[in-house]
Amino acid sequence: MLRFLEVVAEHIKNLRNHIDLEKVKEMINLIDSARSIFVIGAGRSGYIAKAFAMRLMHLGYTVYVVGEAVTPRITEQDVLIAISGSGETTSVVNISKKAKDIGSKLVAVTGKKDSSLAKMADIVILVKGKMKQERDEMLSQLAPLGTMFELTAMIFLDALVAEIMMQKHLTEKDLEARHAVLE
Repeated sequence: MLRFLEVVAEHIKNLRNHIDLEKVKEMINLIDSARSIFVIGAGRSGYIAKAFAMRLMHLGYTVYVVGEAVTPRITEQDVLIAISGSGETTSVVNISKKAKDIGSKLVAVTGKKDSSLAKMADIVILVKGKMKQERDEMLSQLAPLGTMFELTAMIFLDALVAEIMMQKHLTEKDLEARHAVLE
């Protein structure tokens, strides 16, 4: 367990040292200028997308999770944020292509800069982590499949929320006002 925590800490440090802050700034500008924000991911990346959507809603944005019954049509005034470690997840790539064909903007949060998802994106946020298809026996024992990408992506997106809060001078109280009460 302690080795797992050390590896996670290393990945967070790597994220901190290699994140492209100019791309982050562009992503925030795109989020701010969008009419609505749509998020997508499959599997555990899908859960991360949903958690990010919740925080965006708490920040006051209009946000939808692709595939939910109440998700409306995406338009050219909207942005889709797609999360895929490999950047090749079939459903994520196909839906992202459809969004681009409609004229919406696309942000890819991925671990592969040359992936299909990254190639069609307006903004690529590179988040390194062992992908499920990569082989590293020690890391596979500690964090199987896409665990390191998923954790690192979640931490990046939470850091992005903190950055937006600071830029907009929002407090936890501001977010609480939009927090669910029907739980």
